[in-house]
Amino acid sequence: MKNLICNVSGRNGATKRKLLLISLPFIMFISAFCYAPLAGWIISFFKYYPGIPLNKLEFVGLQNFRMFFSNGEQVLNVVRNTFVLSGLIIITLPVPACFAILLNELSTRRLKKVVQTFSTIPYFISYVLLYLAFVTILSPSDGMLNTLLYEKLHLIDQPLNVLTNPKTAWTVQTCTYLFKNMGYSAILYLSAIASIDTQLYEAAEVDGAGRFQRMLHITVPGLVSTFVVLLVLGLGNVLSGAGFEQYYVFGNAMVLDKLEVIDTYTYKMGIVQGNYSFGTAMSMMKSLLSVGLLLFSNSIVKRIRGSSIF
Repeated sequence: MKNLICNVSGRNGATKRKLLLISLPFIMFISAFCYAPLAGWIISFFKYYPGIPLNKLEFVGLQNFRMFFSNGEQVLNVVRNTFVLSGLIIITLPVPACFAILLNELSTRRLKKVVQTFSTIPYFISYVLLYLAFVTILSPSDGMLNTLLYEKLHLIDQPLNVLTNPKTAWTVQTCTYLFKNMGYSAILYLSAIASIDTQLYEAAEVDGAGRFQRMLHITVPGLVSTFVVLLVLGLGNVLSGAGFEQYYVFGNAMVLDKLEVIDTYTYKMGIVQGNYSFGTAMSMMKSLLSVGLLLFSNSIVKRIRGSSIF
């Protein structure tokens, strides 16, 4: 018996060592590209000029942090856009879950694979190519949609102005985010659905539960834990929204007032205008606030559900 325990312990130890060796390259990659660059945060406390050693730079303390709050109306607009666009994305979190449920209910397996494939493809397309496709379709001058509806069929009185209309900018960007990410996000929910015990469906069917009832009382509760994880991560990422790329690519002079978020503002002030210290200070504040929001949302979920994601 003692030999058996020793053999089992030895195999477990060897397995752990193998897993550690397998994960070592990923740990090194994350450390090199995610944690090591955090040392650069120190330049936010100096008046930084590229090429000049740190010990020869002027120490300005919290001046770069105070500069962000001294910009007044512009900063308020940036913060407002960030929270509104992120809030719209959080509100639409149930959409991929509903899509996954409907996709799972398709009776034809081949049709299910086709729909899943085509809905996932946009996730792997860059926002630059996506923007070019949208311009080709939605351009008010020579876009396919306006050419068909306005010039050919005469169904509208004037060309549709979709990408340069500030009144609908937030809605358009939310729909763009869903179009690009809905299929990929649905994969997580499909994985959760696949882990639900099939005996629950069989027992419910025997008890006379219909298809909609099985979906409502078995599938939906089975997705709650996955939805909570994505919700907590979404709340922690509220200062980023859909990220820098989408708003930078789709931003233009007509809708810039609606799509200027913290990420694009940091890029403009830090990289374009060469104020690297200020850009670093903004990135530092955003990262620390995001961690705080993540911990806060996780604690709220833990109080409500009795469990958390970490």
